[in-house]
Amino acid sequence: MLKENIEDAINGQINAEFYSSYLYLSMSAYFDSIDLKGMASWMIAQAQEEIAHGMKMYNHVQERGGTVTLDPIEGPPTAWDSALDVYEHALRHEEHVTSLINSLVDLAISEKDHATKNFLDWFVDEQVEEEATASEVVQQLKIIGDNGYGILMLDRELGQRVFTPPAPVE
Repeated sequence: MLKENIEDAINGQINAEFYSSYLYLSMSAYFDSIDLKGMASWMIAQAQEEIAHGMKMYNHVQERGGTVTLDPIEGPPTAWDSALDVYEHALRHEEHVTSLINSLVDLAISEKDHATKNFLDWFVDEQVEEEATASEVVQQLKIIGDNGYGILMLDRELGQRVFTPPAPVE
């Protein structure tokens, strides 16, 4: 059984994961509006991944005898100045999510909730990957600068990404 404070914190993280999905969908819509279909597709895959993260948390609360409570999801931004601006925003957002996950881990440790701490280890590893991926795209866009051909090449490359659902937690 989950302690109330852990249940509340995970419910907050479920909301944060679903907000992340909204954010990436909004970024996808922005890329569609400027005809960068590969980057739009990359963001759709990212949005799907965030929903999967939220559902992993949802299932953990249910499996531990808790109650999932869903709060309203704030609307995300809808416009950016450039592809670089979008990916820098995505990187800052992932850094924020990392801090949220780290706070959850700290809470699980302080409450001696070993099952939740073990469950959250997957998310800690996932956030390392999320930040590295966003950072890599930011660095590539900085190298490309305003070179339209470079942006189109990166757009094609990023469009190859496909969402792969995460393996179930054991």
